[in-house]
Amino acid sequence: MPRETKSALRERALEIAARLDREYPGATCALHWKTPWQLLAATILSAQCTDDKVNEITPVLFQRYKTVRDLATATPEEVEQIIRPTGFYHNKTKSLIGAAQAILSGFGGEVPQTMADLLTLPGVARKTANVVLGTAFGVAEGVVVDTHVSRLALRMALTPQPKTKSLNIEKIESDLMTLIPQDQWIKFGHCMTWHGRRVCTAKKAWCERCVVEELCPKMGVGKTPA
Repeated sequence: MPRETKSALRERALEIAARLDREYPGATCALHWKTPWQLLAATILSAQCTDDKVNEITPVLFQRYKTVRDLATATPEEVEQIIRPTGFYHNKTKSLIGAAQAILSGFGGEVPQTMADLLTLPGVARKTANVVLGTAFGVAEGVVVDTHVSRLALRMALTPQPKTKSLNIEKIESDLMTLIPQDQWIKFGHCMTWHGRRVCTAKKAWCERCVVEELCPKMGVGKTPA
């Protein structure tokens, strides 16, 4: 692939964003939630788990623990039994209870609305914080980079291929933030995720069905980590 200038890369990225926006006008977070706290908890549970599975579990969890305070005082073993199907339930239970306790003690029981504050909560890294900020509060402090977004960003050559097997998620996010205007960060992340689930999947890139096919160099298709 010929080396692409920064201006050409940005122009291509903007066209990709525009086409995906037209293709997925209703793109939004797939997790079910009613309050910012519920979204935060669901996002913590979604780590290495499908959104569909999380959406099966959270109604039971939120029926048993209706408020932040309820979960902050929960018995870990009881929480583990409910969230066990999401995987890594020991660590996720610690994160849920720890985040609830931190929100009570440090933020008056309300989910904080800044990246800096969210990152102080147990179990919360930039991806989770971006989900909560963008979806619950409409605050664009970054781009949500989940497995779908990272895969597509690499295939579309919006970020360089890694020299090792480990992905630098913060580097991918930073690259996307330099290419896409801030007022599009939230929607762009949602559109990329939807496209990754429907067309450019981990198992197969359905290029013949892709609205950005001629804009994509298909870097590492079939080999890119999911």
